[in-house]
Amino acid sequence: MPNRIVYSLIILCLIATSSLQAQLLSPTSTPGKADKDYGFTIKEKKEERETLWQLFKYDAKNILGGVGYAYTRPLSWQKDDFIILGATVAGTAALYTFDNESSRYFRDQVDDVPQVIRDYGFYYGSPQNNYMAMGAVYLTGLVIRSEKVRRVGVLLAASATAGGILQQAAKIGVGRARPNHIADRDRFKPFDLDAGAGFHSFPSGHTVLSITNAHIIAKLFESPWIKAGVYVIGAIPPVSRVWEGAHWLTDVALSTVMSIAIVEAIDKFLDSKYETKLTKGPREKSLSWDLRLGPGQLGVAVTF
Repeated sequence: MPNRIVYSLIILCLIATSSLQAQLLSPTSTPGKADKDYGFTIKEKKEERETLWQLFKYDAKNILGGVGYAYTRPLSWQKDDFIILGATVAGTAALYTFDNESSRYFRDQVDDVPQVIRDYGFYYGSPQNNYMAMGAVYLTGLVIRSEKVRRVGVLLAASATAGGILQQAAKIGVGRARPNHIADRDRFKPFDLDAGAGFHSFPSGHTVLSITNAHIIAKLFESPWIKAGVYVIGAIPPVSRVWEGAHWLTDVALSTVMSIAIVEAIDKFLDSKYETKLTKGPREKSLSWDLRLGPGQLGVAVTF
């Protein structure tokens, strides 16, 4: 069986298992909240045993609504949101000054990276594998009538779609050269439809999908150790793209921040649509950059 199929099946099983495990171990949601779209409570909906088609239509509408909410969210930003934006711009600008050096450093390490890690980084971040896994998660929740698993699937699909559309438009609009195409951080061909894939460095599609998945799956667990493990696994595709010279370090760093912002916006939107909540307690708005330079060390840490 081709490696691609093997990796797809492994990823699908891991994500589906994580979502189902969280659903089974977590306490059930409190019934009684009115659902504006149907006119009766979540408990009454379950008692009425609405059809899978009704649930699917409701979830599909929320996917589209979540995408729209993510795009319009900046219109209602407050002071703290603009402070985060300023920190992101400043952090990216600082990291940009080291793009040539960081690219050479990472590309020099690629031969020492096990091939299985490199393959995982490529296949996990590919759109077709991601949407297969998302579909499996959502369909599982739909069939077993689990609102929590359905919501995870909706959040995965809406976040990936919003991030995917945005990153495709940005690739053309920015037109940044990939390191393995032109090893110069300052080469751009914005809005040049004939520039080709060699000028589609920013943002990183693999990073958008991988970090989106990791951030959502991490929400299902309270243990900081499990969360850290999920983020480490999710960070492999972004780092692998820098190893391969497909993206600059600033491409994956800014794509990471963008993905997290989209997930948080859509998750907030879905709070008003589903009884089950993935984020417990108040949502904290925090973002900090930590540029790490030293002997044998070059990188950036984004804390959220």
